[in-house]
Amino acid sequence: MRPEWLYDGTGAMRASGYVPVIGRAGANPDGSVLFATGQESGEVVPIPPGGSEKAVALKVVGHSMRGLADDGALIYFEDQRTPPTPEMIGQIVVVETEDDEVLVKRLLRGSAPDLWDLESLAGPLMRDVKLRWASLITAIVPPYVAQRIVVRAEDTA
Repeated sequence: MRPEWLYDGTGAMRASGYVPVIGRAGANPDGSVLFATGQESGEVVPIPPGGSEKAVALKVVGHSMRGLADDGALIYFEDQRTPPTPEMIGQIVVVETEDDEVLVKRLLRGSAPDLWDLESLAGPLMRDVKLRWASLITAIVPPYVAQRIVVRAEDTA
């Protein structure tokens, strides 16, 4: 968030061309995303190619997603909070379950229309999960590049 917006509500909420890093992904063995709702890290990153102002990023911590996103990588997705769609089936997505967990998983059909199986790279398959929302990953930036583009929000003001 830009300081002038926080202090007195003037100016743009975020610096143009940047989006927030909203949390950490992959640090828990269960693959859950570690962040408190509404609490951004204070870090921002450039909007990815093809992304929009609604994009957000997760920073990968640990090795639970090795081969997809290594420790230190960035995972971008559009913060749209809409139900899963058919084109998401079989894709690695960011989801929120009805139990308030945010996860990075492969989305598969469950046993009923409103249930989903979630496949992990390094953990057990989660069967018949109800989801609040799902979002396709729009970009994954490798660790070497990620460390060069992450900046503190106040440095973009």
